[in-house]
Amino acid sequence: MARSGRSLAARIVSESLRPGVTVNEVAERYGLKANHLSSWRTLARQGKLVLPEPEHAVEFAAMVVDTPAPEPQTVKVASRAEIVVGPVTIRLEEGASASRIAAIARALAAAT
Repeated sequence: MARSGRSLAARIVSESLRPGVTVNEVAERYGLKANHLSSWRTLARQGKLVLPEPEHAVEFAAMVVDTPAPEPQTVKVASRAEIVVGPVTIRLEEGASASRIAAIARALAAAT
């Protein structure tokens, strides 16, 4: 296909790609068979026919909507429990369970 022929074909293909336009109506307007125009469209998709810039080029940008990261959980600093019986102070390990504290309290009560 000659250079001017390729240029005309590219313009016709570009016109056939507009929204709401059919291949048949564009082919008829230029005195072409619809399958001939379809083959040009295939060439364009394969990159073998370079289309002109659209008259009213619209550019799109990808938009990513991301949910904000959840606020980090605030961790309470556990204080160490202390059991004081007279002059004796028992400091429990940090995060001691209620059952552990109860067991120590029962042991102290039985000892006194």
